[in-house]
Amino acid sequence: MARPLFGGALSAVIPPSAQDISELREIPDNQEVFAHSQTDQSIIVELLEYQSQVQDAVAARYHFEDVAASNKAVENGSWEVRGVEQLPQSELTMQECSSAWLLSGAQLVSKFNEEAKNTVNIHLCLFRLPQYTTDILVTFNDPVCINPLSSSALENVAAIPWILQDFKGVLQSFCLLDPGVFGSL
Repeated sequence: MARPLFGGALSAVIPPSAQDISELREIPDNQEVFAHSQTDQSIIVELLEYQSQVQDAVAARYHFEDVAASNKAVENGSWEVRGVEQLPQSELTMQECSSAWLLSGAQLVSKFNEEAKNTVNIHLCLFRLPQYTTDILVTFNDPVCINPLSSSALENVAAIPWILQDFKGVLQSFCLLDPGVFGSL
């Protein structure tokens, strides 16, 4: 079942084991954040300013590098892009986007400013909406190698994690219901 996002202006099918992080802590108005209830996986939806200075495929990399900077994964060897592909419009509910790009990569990220760094696969989808001067970024953070010194090392190993297909389900179901949201952030 589709879950309303940004006050019902957008919607997507979010995996059932997702917890809305805004119920636990304050989240910026331009973000919706969901975390797996038993793993460190998360899905983040962000409404961002359209980056007109970068072309579509390069824009996905631009936003990935911005995420790397936010994760303090900027030094050499702390992140990599494994691939960027355009998603066919025919596979998307979001018909308002001029293009959609899926980037797969990895970053070395520490949790809560810890010294220990975890390897996190990052799958990032960029929906480009130049008519609304908006880039929508949907990111799936999937920790794959947890440092034993990380607070994440204590997580539930019996949990059933989300898989890439779960994330693709979010992307395929992602839907714009009220374009007025882009003028209100």
